[in-house]
Amino acid sequence: MAEADDPRIYFAAERTLLAWVRTGLTLVGMGFVVARFGLFLRIVRNAPDAPTHAGSTWIGVGLVVLGSVAIGVAAWQHAKFWHGLAKSQRTQPGVMRWSVIFALLISLIGLALGGYLVVSANSAETGRAAAVAR
Repeated sequence: MAEADDPRIYFAAERTLLAWVRTGLTLVGMGFVVARFGLFLRIVRNAPDAPTHAGSTWIGVGLVVLGSVAIGVAAWQHAKFWHGLAKSQRTQPGVMRWSVIFALLISLIGLALGGYLVVSANSAETGRAAAVAR
């Protein structure tokens, strides 16, 4: 088999994309846990009115955004690599599109989660400040 016709080249690129998706999902999950850790501590202490520490929220949001960006960049690099392959090495376009679309959707959902964490942290802080002012 000639090296130009070797399907293992594309399969290696596909495994690399999947590894980045797995890594990004891990970062998103860890970021969510870190962002919500302050809420967990307030529940465990049975002190719902205790002040929150914005550090865990912002570190968690940073991890969520980092994971989402990693997935998006991996999808972009995979598509760029696929277009750079010789025609004999390419898979059907639908196979590549599904992988890239899936990764981009996960990336967008992760970015939406990061936005949600920021908005919910700000609204919780605003609600607590209003309750203290009364």
